[in-house]
Amino acid sequence: MPKRYVIIGGDAAGMSAASQIRRMDKEGEVLVFEKEGVISYAQCGLPYWVGGVVSEKKKLIARTAEEFLNRYNIDVKLYHEVVKIDPSKKEIKVFRREEKDEIAVPYDVLLIGTGSTAIVPPWEGRNLPGVFTLKTMGDAEKLLDWLSSHTPTKAVVIGGGYIGLETAEALHSRGFKVTVLDLAPQLIPTFDKEIAEIAQDALTRHGVEVHLNEEVVGLEGDEKGVKAVVTKNGKFEADLVIISIGVRPVSELAKEAGIELGPKNAILVNERLETSIPDIYAAGDCATHFNRIKNAPDYIPLGTTANKQGRIAGINMAGGDAKFAGVVGTAIVKVFDRTIARSGLGERDCEALGIPYQVVLIKARPVSHYYPWEDEILTIKLCYHKDNRKLLGGQIAGGLGGVDKRIDVLATALFHEMTIDELQALDLAYAPPYNSVWDPLQQASTVAQRG
Repeated sequence: MPKRYVIIGGDAAGMSAASQIRRMDKEGEVLVFEKEGVISYAQCGLPYWVGGVVSEKKKLIARTAEEFLNRYNIDVKLYHEVVKIDPSKKEIKVFRREEKDEIAVPYDVLLIGTGSTAIVPPWEGRNLPGVFTLKTMGDAEKLLDWLSSHTPTKAVVIGGGYIGLETAEALHSRGFKVTVLDLAPQLIPTFDKEIAEIAQDALTRHGVEVHLNEEVVGLEGDEKGVKAVVTKNGKFEADLVIISIGVRPVSELAKEAGIELGPKNAILVNERLETSIPDIYAAGDCATHFNRIKNAPDYIPLGTTANKQGRIAGINMAGGDAKFAGVVGTAIVKVFDRTIARSGLGERDCEALGIPYQVVLIKARPVSHYYPWEDEILTIKLCYHKDNRKLLGGQIAGGLGGVDKRIDVLATALFHEMTIDELQALDLAYAPPYNSVWDPLQQASTVAQRG
C-alpha cells in the first residue's frame, strides 16, 4: 500500500516538506490541510504589498493549491482546520469549514507545520474597527480592503520589531502620519543599543514619531473605529492601529497530543525534525531551532529556516536521513534609507548566558577610500569570546549597500566557528567600487588584535 503523508499547514515548512516527499516517493499519498484559503506565500513581503512596493497579491504567491495538485500530485485541502492529533490511533480530526463537519484522517507519517501567530494582548478595544495585525495574507487583505473604503490619516504601530518598522515605513509611504510605540527602552531589542539607535534615527528623520518605554493599556474608540492608543504615560491619537509586538508558536495541537515542547512553547524537535512521539515531525515557526552558538534549542522564527526545516523533515518522512545543521540567528531589515543586520549573539545575549566576551566597534567605508561613496558608512560591532577568541556574533548598520554582503560573510564565519583573528585570512572579493583591500570585517579583526 502507498504510504500516506499528512501535513498540517500549507506555508513554507509544510509545502517544502510536501515537495521533498514527492521527489523521493512518487507513489505515496501526500495530503496537506490548510485552515486558510491560500498557501505557499511570502509572509515577509506583506508590508511591501501594503506599502505598494509589491503591486499585487499574486506576486507573493509561489504556487497555488491547483498547481501543487496538477504538477506534483500533492493534494492541498484549503479551509480544512486540524483540531486534534490522536497519536494512539495515528489519525487527525479535521474541521471542514465549507462543509461544516468534522472528519477523521489516518496517517502513516505526520508533519506539524502550524507556524506562528501574532501576539495580541487582551487590551480593551483591540477589536475596534481600524485595528489590525499584519502576520498573514488574510491580515493584509483585511487591512487593504478596509483602507479602500476609509480615509485614516494617523497610524500608530504598536511594536518596534522587524515587521513593525517595515509596516511603519509602508504606512508612511501611503501618506500617513505614523507613530511607533514600544515597551522597551529601544527599538528592536534583539539588537544592541548602538545599532538600534541608527534605525530609530532613520525613522525620525523621515517624520515617524518614536516613543519608547510606552506600556499600552488599551485602545479607545466607538463603533465607527479606533480613536486612540492609551498607554500608562498618555494617549496617542490614531484612526489606524497595527499591533506588531511579536509572534508565538502555534503548538496547542502538539501539546494536547502529549508532544514535548521547548523554548517559548515551540514544539521540541531533534536534528532530524522528529518530535517526542514516533512518526510525528514538526518544522518551521511552530518548532524549535537548534542554535549552533548556544549549542541548544532556540526559537528564532524566520522564513529561511522554515523552508530548510521543511525540506529536511520531508526527506526523513520519506525514508531518508537528513539533519538540520542549525541556525546562528541571522536577520536583516531595511528602515527607509538604512539597513541593519545581525548574526549570532549580541552583548545582552552574552551577558545572559554568562559568556566572557569582548567587543570591537568600528566605522568603515564599504568601498575604497578614494572611490566616491555618498551612502552611509558602515557601523560594525563584533562580539568574541574573551578566552578562545571565537566569534560569538556581530551587528552591522549602514545604508542600502554593503550591509548584506558583510552580514552573510559573518554568518558563514559563525557557522564554521571561526575566531575573530581568522577573518583576516578570508579571500574576499575586492574592487574599488565594492570593497577596500581589507574588508571592513577584516578591519574590525585588526582592531581587535590590537586590543
